[in-house]
Amino acid sequence: MKKLLYGAIIISGLISIVACTNQTLQSKSAKVLSTELKAVSPSLISRQVLLGNPSRYQGRISPDGNKMSFRAPVEGVMNLWVAELGDIANAKPMTQDTGRGIPTHFWSLDSRQIFFTQDKNGDENWHLYRIDIDSGEIADLTPYDGVQAAQMKQSEHHPGVVIVGMNDRDPKWHDIYSVNVATGERTLLEQNDGYGYYELDNDLTIRLAVKSAADGSNQVFSRSNNKWNLWFSIPFSDVQTTTILGFDNENRGIYMLDTRERNTAALVYLPIGQDTVEVIASDEKVDVSNVLFSPRDHRPLAYALNYIRPVWYAIDDTFTKKISQLNSQLSGGSQVLAQTLDNSLWTVFTDNSNQSPVYKVFNTIEGTLNDLFITQPEIDTLPLSTMHGVVIPSRDNLDLVSYLSLPLTSDPNQDGIAEHASPMVLLVHGGPWARDEFGFGAMPQWLTNRGYSVLQVNFRGSTGFGKDFLNAGNKEWAGAMHDDLIDAKNWAVSRGITTTDEVAIMGGSYGGYATLTGLTFTPDAFKCGVDIVGPSNLETLLNSIPPYWESFRQIFYQAIGDPNTEEGLALLKSRSPITHVDKIVKPLLIGQGANDPRVKQAESDQIVDAMKERDIPVTYVLYPDEGHGFNKPENNLSFFAVTEAFLGACLGGRIEPIGDDFSNSSIEVIHGADFIPGLAEHLSTINND
Repeated sequence: MKKLLYGAIIISGLISIVACTNQTLQSKSAKVLSTELKAVSPSLISRQVLLGNPSRYQGRISPDGNKMSFRAPVEGVMNLWVAELGDIANAKPMTQDTGRGIPTHFWSLDSRQIFFTQDKNGDENWHLYRIDIDSGEIADLTPYDGVQAAQMKQSEHHPGVVIVGMNDRDPKWHDIYSVNVATGERTLLEQNDGYGYYELDNDLTIRLAVKSAADGSNQVFSRSNNKWNLWFSIPFSDVQTTTILGFDNENRGIYMLDTRERNTAALVYLPIGQDTVEVIASDEKVDVSNVLFSPRDHRPLAYALNYIRPVWYAIDDTFTKKISQLNSQLSGGSQVLAQTLDNSLWTVFTDNSNQSPVYKVFNTIEGTLNDLFITQPEIDTLPLSTMHGVVIPSRDNLDLVSYLSLPLTSDPNQDGIAEHASPMVLLVHGGPWARDEFGFGAMPQWLTNRGYSVLQVNFRGSTGFGKDFLNAGNKEWAGAMHDDLIDAKNWAVSRGITTTDEVAIMGGSYGGYATLTGLTFTPDAFKCGVDIVGPSNLETLLNSIPPYWESFRQIFYQAIGDPNTEEGLALLKSRSPITHVDKIVKPLLIGQGANDPRVKQAESDQIVDAMKERDIPVTYVLYPDEGHGFNKPENNLSFFAVTEAFLGACLGGRIEPIGDDFSNSSIEVIHGADFIPGLAEHLSTINND
C-alpha cells in the first residue's frame, strides 16, 4: 500500500558580500588558479544536459509483461509514453501535458490502464488520473478541487477498482473510497475520524488502522465485530523506523519493518492478534530496505541492505541463485521498481555514479539482466566525476556515511584522493528524515564540472542507519545535527580536499534550513550559502503545516519542539535562523516556490525582510508556479543558472553564461539581483525584450 508521507519536509557587514562580486570574478583565489595550472580542466558541460529533462525516465514493465511505459519529453514537458516491450523505437506518447509534466505513474494490475498523479502548480493536492491503453482516454478519478488523493491500492481479485484516500470531507483526514476505474464512480468504504492511515488486506478489506497518540507513539488497531480494538503500540522512538508492509497470502498476519526491541529495522512477520514477531531478516549495521514480495502469493523473496551501496539478499531458497545472478551483474546501486504478475520479469533501476542510470529487465527464469533504456545516453561520453563512499566520525563518535565527489582537476585518477585542494560545496539533503545514497547525481556532476568538490553527509536524523542514529537528531535541529555538518567540513579540510575558507553550504527543504543555520549559528564556517525552500522560523513552520499532516503533528513536536509548551517554544525560537539573522555576514541566495504547502513562502519572505531591514544583502528568487522545489525544467534551469553565477562569484568556479536559460521560466528576482554579477543586466535585457 502506498502511504501518504506526512513528514517528508525531502522537510555582519557588507565587506564579505562585496568581496564575492565582480572583484572575485576578475581575480580568482590562488587555490583555484593553482588548480587550473596543475590539470587541464575538462570541457564545460551544459546545464541543459545535466539538469534538464532526461531522454527517458521511470520505466515500468506492465504486469502482463507485454508492454512498457516511461516518462519522456513532449515539446520539453515530461509526459507518459507506452511501447510494446522491446520495441521502444515505436513508443507513442499517451499524454500531452504542457505544464509541469507527469511526476509519477503506475500500471493497473490488469495492464489495461495506466494511473498517474498530478497537482496544480506544486500545491500537492494530488489528483489520480487513469489512461485507457486501447482508447487513449484520460479521466480524473478524483475530480475535486483542493482535495488530495492518497493511499492507493489494487488487487488482482478486484479488476477495474482502485482504493483511494480523499480528504474532501475533512482536510485533515483521508476517507477511504473504492473507485470504479472505468466510470470514476466512488463508494465510501471508511469515514476517517482521526486515523493516520489504514491497512487493507489482499482482498481490499480494511483490516487495520493506525492513529498517532499524544506522546508521539502510534497505536495500531485491528477490526473485529465492526469495532476497532487496540492491537499494539509503536513507541515514539520506533515510529519512523517501524512500518507495516502488507498482509500474507491468507490475510492472517502482516509483514513489517520493525525496530521495537532492537536498533535496526528487521523484516518480521506478526500474526493478527499476537504480540511476538518472527524475525525473517536483519542486520546490525543498517535497516532492512526494499523488501521484494511475490506478486501473487505475497511471500517475501529478497531484501536489500544499503550502507554505502545497496546489496540484495535472498529470503526464499528458490531465489538464492536468482539473487546471486542479479548481484553479479550489478556494479552500482539498484532498485527493483516493478514485477510482472508471474514474477518472471523485474524492472530494475541501475545506477553508477559516473554514467547515465540504466533501466534494465531482469529475467528471473534465465537469470539475465538486459537494458530497457538509458536515461541520458548523451552524458556517457562526457567527463564525469566518480562518487566515493566515505565514513566520517562525528565528534561524539557516530559514523556519518557520506559521499564525496571530486572534480577531475583535483582527482585525475578518480580514486577519491585529492591531489590538491579545491573549493567545496557541502550539499545537504532534505527531510531531514531521508538519506543520501550512492549513484549518479545531476547536481554533484554539475558542481564538480564547475571545479568544486562536493560532500554529501548523512548527518544524525538521517534514515537507514537504525533508530538510535535517527533519534539522535531529536531536538537537535541547529544543534548536534549541524555539528555533524561542521565535523564533515573539518574532515574534508584535514584531508586536503578543500580549505577552511573555501566551502559553501547548499540544500533544499531541511538542507535549506541547514544552509540558513550555517550562516547564522556558524557565520564564519561557510563562504556563502544557497537555501532552496528552507524554513527560517521553526515556530511558524509548525504552525502552518498542511492540515493532512495532522496525524504527524506529534512527531514534529517530539522531534523538533512543541510550540504549545513554554520549553518547546523557547527551543523553537532559539533554533530558528530568523532569531539570529543579524549574525549573517556571508552571501546568501534563496529560492522559493510560491505554492509550497510544506515550507510556505512566508518562511523565505520573513528572513529576506529581516535582512533588508538590517541592510544585509541577500538575493531572493521566487517562482509563482512552483511548490516544494522546482518541477518545471525551465524553472529548474533558470534557478541553477543563477546559482552557478552566485557560486562562481563566491568560490571562483567556472561559469556557463545564463544565455537563454530564463526562457519560458516564471522566475522573479524579488530582491538582490545586483548582488550576483550579471544577473540584473540579464533580467533587464529579458524585460526589454
